[in-house]
Amino acid sequence: MAYSEGHCPARTNLTPSRPRRAVARRLPAVPLAVLGLTLAGAALGLLGLGGEVPGGVPAAVPITLGLAMLVAAAGVCAHHLVAVRAGEQLFHLSGWRGAPRPRRRAAVRRPPRATAAPRRPANRPEAEQVPARVDTGMVRAAAKEFLELFHGENPEAGPLGPRLAAVMREIDATGTYWHTSEELEFGARVAWRNNKRCIGRLYWRSLQVRDLRGVSDAGGVAGHCFEHLSAAHNGGKIRPMITVFAPETPSRPGPRIWNEQLIRYAGYDQPDGRPLGDPRYRAFTSGLIRRGWRPPEQRGAFDVLPLVVETVEEGPKLFQLPAQAVHEVELRHPELPWFADLDLRWHAVPVISNNRLVIGGVSYPAAPFNGWYMGTEIGARNLADTDRYDLVPEVAERMGLDTSHETTLWRDRALVEINRAVLHSFNLNGVTVTDHHTESRRFLLHLEKEERAGRTCPADWSWIVPPMSGSQTPVFHRYYDTETRTPAFTTDPDSTTRALQADPPAFT
Repeated sequence: MAYSEGHCPARTNLTPSRPRRAVARRLPAVPLAVLGLTLAGAALGLLGLGGEVPGGVPAAVPITLGLAMLVAAAGVCAHHLVAVRAGEQLFHLSGWRGAPRPRRRAAVRRPPRATAAPRRPANRPEAEQVPARVDTGMVRAAAKEFLELFHGENPEAGPLGPRLAAVMREIDATGTYWHTSEELEFGARVAWRNNKRCIGRLYWRSLQVRDLRGVSDAGGVAGHCFEHLSAAHNGGKIRPMITVFAPETPSRPGPRIWNEQLIRYAGYDQPDGRPLGDPRYRAFTSGLIRRGWRPPEQRGAFDVLPLVVETVEEGPKLFQLPAQAVHEVELRHPELPWFADLDLRWHAVPVISNNRLVIGGVSYPAAPFNGWYMGTEIGARNLADTDRYDLVPEVAERMGLDTSHETTLWRDRALVEINRAVLHSFNLNGVTVTDHHTESRRFLLHLEKEERAGRTCPADWSWIVPPMSGSQTPVFHRYYDTETRTPAFTTDPDSTTRALQADPPAFT
């Protein structure tokens, strides 16, 4: 649905709110003298910072002494949370590469707390204590905005007050919070609804959400991505779907998927200077070869690249996609028999995999998401762009068109036939696809529905207007609201670099 090259992101704009309140937590068993020093330093330091400390400690104690004792007790903090502007990740964690990567132990649970606590979802990891110096104002403000939206559009969820209070306590204690499954589902769907670069948002309510927040290891992420491809393909009846993996937290980054889409084709440099395959991914392909990937012995134009998943413990790991997860459509033309000789094909499910899903101040860096293809994404972009497969000149030559000058419009005529072949082939194989005229009308229907619901619909004109025959579609002849809304899908320069260059690692 207008996801050319997997780039259909919106951005997020979060504003800070109230300062963090001090929250008491259970301390581990330590020698009495160290415990006393730690508690005294923490209490004095918090007094100096304006926090509330029980126990009747005199307020006249010097601030500097309290802060010094607090630093001595806390030690050097390895993690640093910074507030960043719209479109960037919420948490920046430094120092990961400097320490050895411990092997993660499976199914390790902390002892139950002495005090009663809300029931924890089965796939939810135990929350970490909030690191020192974390400013939770941004997360609190974003969480409040999202929960107001969620409860406003879902009255059956009950009153806002108790849930908001619980989330604020959790943010104060850990620097983040855990969405309920209903909140996650709603947030993912609204992120699609807010996606300014997507023309296919009429179906946002139908998005199927796979909650896999308990999965954070590279092998688990890769395996569930392959399951996503098969489930979304659905025998050709493509289902809009998102799989959400472990979130980013102040104390631990979530997993990253390097690839722009789960299925991408390799690009190779040849001795004659002409590229083989997809030129967009030549540098990415070379980088994966350096990291150990072995291309097929007989290299071709549509060799599926391995999936690269990176975690802070394991680093980047490569996973070859199983054949049963890769569904492709061979391209044929309804009237030009020689078109089959071009030996073209394209994968059926466009799963965007390097976007970050941001919901109410919580960031999910690995959340592969798909709709279905609009034909022009393949026929007018992937196969036709001069920096991609660049098939227009070859098709024009085989059609016998006069390519001696532009006034013959040979490019336009060849482009139309390539797009006809894409639509014909997907329909012939029973794979969901849409044309740009139909989808443009559907988008205007989506606009009308949003307006009746009292909402504006943000849109980027340069992405909503199709890359072929734009003026012949109704979306061409109007202006759009460009305001960024959250929840949202975002990208950042680092994820783009990894998707095109296979470098640098996500955690440095």
